[in-house]
Amino acid sequence: MATGTEKVVVAGAAAAAAAVAASGALKTMGGLNAPAALATPSEAARFLTQCTFGPTDAEIASVQNLGFAGWIDQQMAMTPFSMLAAVRERLDTQTPYRVDDAAAFVECFWKGAITRPDQLRQRMQFALSQIFVLSRENETIQGLASLATTNFYDILGRGAFGNWRTLLEQVALNPTMGIYLSYVKNDKEDPATGRTPDENFAREVMQLFSIGTILLKPDGTPQRNIAGATIPAYGTDDIKGLAKVFTGISWFGNSFLSSPYAFFDGARNEGNPVQMMYYPQHHSTSEKKFLGVTIPASATPNPAGDVQIALDRLFNHQNTAPYFAKRLIQQFVTSNPTPAYVARVGAVFVNNGQGVRGDMGAVLRAVLMDAEARDTAAAQANPNFGKLREPMIRVTNWARAFDAQSRQGHYSIGETGAPNRLAQGILDAPSVFNFWRAGYVPPHTTLGRANLRAPEFQVVSELTTAAYANLMRGAITNGIGTYPSTTDVYSDYAAEIAMAADANALLDRLNLLLFYGQMSASLRSQILAAVNSIPVPGSGNTTTARTNRAKLAILLSVVSGEYLAQR
Repeated sequence: MATGTEKVVVAGAAAAAAAVAASGALKTMGGLNAPAALATPSEAARFLTQCTFGPTDAEIASVQNLGFAGWIDQQMAMTPFSMLAAVRERLDTQTPYRVDDAAAFVECFWKGAITRPDQLRQRMQFALSQIFVLSRENETIQGLASLATTNFYDILGRGAFGNWRTLLEQVALNPTMGIYLSYVKNDKEDPATGRTPDENFAREVMQLFSIGTILLKPDGTPQRNIAGATIPAYGTDDIKGLAKVFTGISWFGNSFLSSPYAFFDGARNEGNPVQMMYYPQHHSTSEKKFLGVTIPASATPNPAGDVQIALDRLFNHQNTAPYFAKRLIQQFVTSNPTPAYVARVGAVFVNNGQGVRGDMGAVLRAVLMDAEARDTAAAQANPNFGKLREPMIRVTNWARAFDAQSRQGHYSIGETGAPNRLAQGILDAPSVFNFWRAGYVPPHTTLGRANLRAPEFQVVSELTTAAYANLMRGAITNGIGTYPSTTDVYSDYAAEIAMAADANALLDRLNLLLFYGQMSASLRSQILAAVNSIPVPGSGNTTTARTNRAKLAILLSVVSGEYLAQR
């Protein structure tokens, strides 16, 4: 399957492209190209595939009614949801079975992704969790209440459409991130003992959260020196200087605990949105040099001021706009955006049109409304366009498309990070590099020979391919998740079963919900042949035959290369 999927990404096997718009015209709006006409059903489904956990009949109709921009406006106006409140409610409702806080968090994620209306915020929150990575796989974090990671996830949700600079500061002062990247209780240097500040966060905040490893042009392509080599964005001295900045930060403490003892083992407040606090007596007062900035040595420690200088430098660095723009494009639209696409989105990061830098809502809108995202025909004609659907989104797409329900209301699909499930789980990455690296190029493949990025392919293997197929076979046939004596999340496929006697009508529906109107004639022919091999009796009870036809068509669709390759 990996090879078949790769061919779809590279060669664009899906041939049936929908019309771009009723008029076929594009107009320029605020420097970005946006469709002039309202969306067709297929265009709406393709748009929702990019920016939600999966299209539904209702959301397709909503996009058609509101238009792309109107739908985005409506979504961004929705009040942020509190995952922490949902988890606490689940813990207070230990029926029909008991869960711990870790299981409650996972249940609440799946329930929200499948059922909640704030789909754009949730998808942005999910994307941000793969950029500002914090993982429950960390052994120290596993020893905490999962309310700590739930609190972190809420920060990403509340800040999804806010300012990047504000979010970076909230991430930097979050105690769970402090644990994950080992800078909570980060003490100043001590020449007498040889102690030096922990460099972990200083390195990763540059490498992964903000500027990347090499200097970039505004279009995201590398800057090069006169010898043609790329130029590092930072070096060892920058890491050391920035590490000094992030000293003297630790657990929040009340007036009694705000003492040297609180720095080392203060009140953790794991379930409350309480940032870490500054402890000047543990903050470095020596000179700090990083990224062209110098904070002079001082007799008076100023951790809050030093951190603001450091975060401002990262925020205003030349790399931050193109780096973040490209990461978001890769998360939502395509793994290999053109430099022009990156430049247009990066320009919105620099200035949202009202003189504001770092407006993530404006940046996301630019990602989704750009002509390269919305021009379906051009995307299908470009063999380098598209991305591999993330494993978790494949499951939510199935659940949303076919109105999957939870027998007991908790959506207990469970943990999915293991390779024998989906190799991806919520806040469950194996390292700070996420489940896959943004720059991953699959070796020994057509993609690799073309030097094309395909991040999600880093978890593709024989094991994960077979595991996904088996998981979806079980989900479609009997449901998914645990529940006493049966599975929990299931669909009755009422709409599909009702039309299953007409295989062409059934395929038309799947083509819209799963392939946004772009199922190839070849794949359609194969699935039609399989469906028609199950005869429907001319009289009597036809429910079993129609049910088998519907489930077979859905299974063959979701394991196909054309479904796995989002274009």
